[in-house]
Amino acid sequence: MRTFLLIICLAILTISCKEEKKAPEGPTQMEQVMAVHDEVMPKMGTLGKLVGELKEKVDTTEVGQQYEKAMKDLQKANRAMMNWMKNFGDRFDSDEILYGKELSEQKQQWLNEEEEKVNALKEQINGSIERAEALLSKE
Repeated sequence: MRTFLLIICLAILTISCKEEKKAPEGPTQMEQVMAVHDEVMPKMGTLGKLVGELKEKVDTTEVGQQYEKAMKDLQKANRAMMNWMKNFGDRFDSDEILYGKELSEQKQQWLNEEEEKVNALKEQINGSIERAEALLSKE
């Protein structure tokens, strides 16, 4: 009986001393990338609305050309978002994106690239919106 208790105690001690895998603190890199996407995706409607407002004001005058440039910037930002989402979806599967499936070394390198791209995309979208709104508010 004493030997049995000793074995049980050693087993419990061994199990309790094993290094625990702790959940990573804070968001993962994939979650951060997706958070940036989720932040700018709702602004796509604003891009479309502003394009419509600017399109009405485009003409051959100098001011009309400013409206056209702002409109093209918005359209370019919209295309960049669509392209980024397609390319991102081609590189990663839903388990990697949604459920934190471990990435291969190659995919980790891709995620590093995608993080840079989505942050640049965020700046492009926000900047084009700010410039268009500033131009429209001058009226």
